[in-house]
Amino acid sequence: MVFIQNYLLKSVNKPIRNYLKSRFLDTLRLTAKGGHGGNGLPKYGGVGGQGGAVYFVAKEGKSLRDVVKKYPNKRVVAGNGEESSKARILGRRGTDQKVEVPVGIRVLDQETGLLSELDEEDKSFLATGGGSGGCSGNSFLGKPGQQRTLTLDLKLIADVGLVGFPNAGKSTLVKAISNASPKIASYPFTTIRPQIATIEYEDYRQITIADLPGLIEGAHANFGMGHKFLKHVERTRLLLIIVDVFGFQLSQQHRKRNCLETVYALNKELELYDKTLLDKPCALIINKMDKEGAVEEICKYEQYLHSLKDGLKMCPEELKPSKLLSIDAVIPISAKSMKEIEKVKHEVRTILDLKAEEMLQEESFDKNQQLQLKLNERGPKVV
Repeated sequence: MVFIQNYLLKSVNKPIRNYLKSRFLDTLRLTAKGGHGGNGLPKYGGVGGQGGAVYFVAKEGKSLRDVVKKYPNKRVVAGNGEESSKARILGRRGTDQKVEVPVGIRVLDQETGLLSELDEEDKSFLATGGGSGGCSGNSFLGKPGQQRTLTLDLKLIADVGLVGFPNAGKSTLVKAISNASPKIASYPFTTIRPQIATIEYEDYRQITIADLPGLIEGAHANFGMGHKFLKHVERTRLLLIIVDVFGFQLSQQHRKRNCLETVYALNKELELYDKTLLDKPCALIINKMDKEGAVEEICKYEQYLHSLKDGLKMCPEELKPSKLLSIDAVIPISAKSMKEIEKVKHEVRTILDLKAEEMLQEESFDKNQQLQLKLNERGPKVV
């Protein structure tokens, strides 16, 4: 009996396997407290020092894991204001606490929702203010600082977001197209945390690509880890959708989806999560073209991949989206072929440059219209 009890206790206390200990952290709850204001000195009319404040400051190269290391108890407290004394009638202000967070952080409050987005280097946000110092108006008693618990939610900022179902070849593509070294295997969910890789060109141009873990049907409703991963697509400028030419089947209990149905399924998940994602430019990669029968398979659906609207009649009812992706390029490849990888790099750069040029033209047109309206304005008539 004692042996069985010890065995059960040992299994309960079994350490977590290394591959489950994700080093990537994209959400953190942190309690911030402003410093207490210093007391005043009634005899001389002295004023206590203001309590220190807590700020969040966006910095490149920082991570939420760094924040946890610096504040292991997940609590940040600013310094208290100095009390007034005969030697110093006006007390010194308490020390501010500046918490360096990664660029791309959203600051959320459970009650009021979104407070700030720190999406630029050195952008800051006042998390909690310090209490006022004691003076004649408050009976010379310093006030406590503001305190609240905030959520720091990270959304990766990248030029390209790589989206696909598990085992479509995302990790193989990222390894070939950039200097990253993701885990690659023949089973689904080899990518268990998002990461950013960099595509480098001969003219030193760099384009960042966010490699996201594979989605599953129902990701929009947070099945699997849907919301945790889909949120990282929101700040990308280009969607790079990758599908297996032979389709996808998560398990024997799930229905097998062919190549075209897989595209519609991904379209549906993005639409149900956030319709505005479908307004982004999109390139479609058909992977694993090196396998036997791949050419025959893609020939069945190639005409519909260029125009998803024409293929809706072949789409199952449960996968039909109400808004379709606008696909700028369809690129059949084998992620193992460097020649075809160069084609992907070229297409990605071309689409991004064209969209950037269109945006500049639209901004220039809007400015010209505003200028024309100002020139056409007429002042009051003299009678």
